Amino acid sequence: MTEEKTRYSDAELKEFRDIIQDKLDKAERDYELIKETFMNGLDNGTDDTSPTFKAFEEGSETMSKEQNAQLAARQEKFIRDLKNALVRIENKTYGICRVTGKLINKERLKLVPHATLSIEAKNMQR
Repeated sequence: MTEEKTRYSDAELKEFRDIIQDKLDKAERDYELIKETFMNGLDNGTDDTSPTFKAFEEGSETMSKEQNAQLAARQEKFIRDLKNALVRIENKTYGICRVTGKLINKERLKLVPHATLSIEAKNMQR
């Protein structure tokens, strides 16, 4: 009978760190783009167009600003989750389900590297 692993090896943690760092770099670039778009205010220069079109544009602009704000908030959370995952790697607690205490499946972590729940624990939440 083989003993069940209680944590990922240092080599595996390094592999996960690389995956997370790549995702974090991309997420931070995406976040900057979202912020830039939001700050630019989507000024399409509709001052000299018909009032009806301008009202439509303003409504569309409001909607876009709300969507951008939601997108930015989601991106901030994703970045925070990835950074927390890096901390767990440093503490050598990465990949351990916070409910069951068992190792989270490696394939799941490759797809969702900031996961803190195993599929088993996730299904228990439903």
